[in-house]
Amino acid sequence: MDSFRDFEAGPDPFGRKYRVVFKWMQTAIAIRGADTVDVKFIVTADDGETVERVIALPHALLLKHSDSTGQPVTDPWCNRLAAEHLRTMIETGEDLDKSLVTLDEHQIATADAALPKPAVR
Repeated sequence: MDSFRDFEAGPDPFGRKYRVVFKWMQTAIAIRGADTVDVKFIVTADDGETVERVIALPHALLLKHSDSTGQPVTDPWCNRLAAEHLRTMIETGEDLDKSLVTLDEHQIATADAALPKPAVR
């Protein structure tokens, strides 16, 4: 995935491919009373069906993962984590029926491991 803002994903278990477009990122404290970073995407299947999906990243788990890896918690990193997890959801079909998915510690680590790492200078 070159960009979390607009990317292709799939095929899903049924052979459909998707265009995924980043909509917004915000903290969910005021919205849902949750201590998460919510990242919303518009997901359009090749058959034209369009749905909205929100990936919720718990703040405490982001900090824990950041402490263990040295990766600073930044907006772009959170957006890429969410996009990578959504790509995995599409390709596996797991949780794809849910409009809001809250990641656990393992899912955050798995998404982070799949992200390209910057070259060391």
